[in-house]
Amino acid sequence: MQSTPQIPQGCTWPGTDPLMQQYHDTEWGSPVLDDEKLFEFILLDAFQAGLSWRTVLHKRTAFHQAFAAFDPHKIARFTPSDVDRLMQDQGIIRNRMKINATITNAQAFLKIQKEKGSFSKFIWQFTGGRPIDRQRTGKDDHLTASPESDAMSEELKKAGFKFVGTTICYAFMQAAGMINDHVVSCPRHAAVQQEWETRNDF
Repeated sequence: MQSTPQIPQGCTWPGTDPLMQQYHDTEWGSPVLDDEKLFEFILLDAFQAGLSWRTVLHKRTAFHQAFAAFDPHKIARFTPSDVDRLMQDQGIIRNRMKINATITNAQAFLKIQKEKGSFSKFIWQFTGGRPIDRQRTGKDDHLTASPESDAMSEELKKAGFKFVGTTICYAFMQAAGMINDHVVSCPRHAAVQQEWETRNDF
């Protein structure tokens, strides 16, 4: 008989959903420096706008298939016929504005890469080039935005990105490990801090 996943002490947001639990335990908060993985997070977070992360996470495989394995070079060349195709794909969130925004975002992403040499270096500037450890102790200190996410949102919009309000940017920063929002009693809090300290690729 399969046992019910155990929620790490402190981080209760995954609930008992196995996929959410796996995401929490293996991805959320780990520092991401790879440009294409960062683009994947931006793509998924844009579709999350107004919805729950659980909804998006359960459609992640379908998004991967529908959006050319999250390849920004291919997505940037999507045509109106691709938009029509995606609007018929029941596996994803069928929102024409978000689909069109994803194509626009891919183009803006590639422009930043060309101008800055790396999207990673550009995006990590908003936290001073290293993760912010908020030292959270419980649900009462939960945030949905910060001065850093405000600044990121403003600059991404200037660069041509869509669906990048400060709340979406904050969620992105949490997911990409730019902000460590695991509560301190969660085993992952110390783990993701250690991941950063042992990196030598930034």
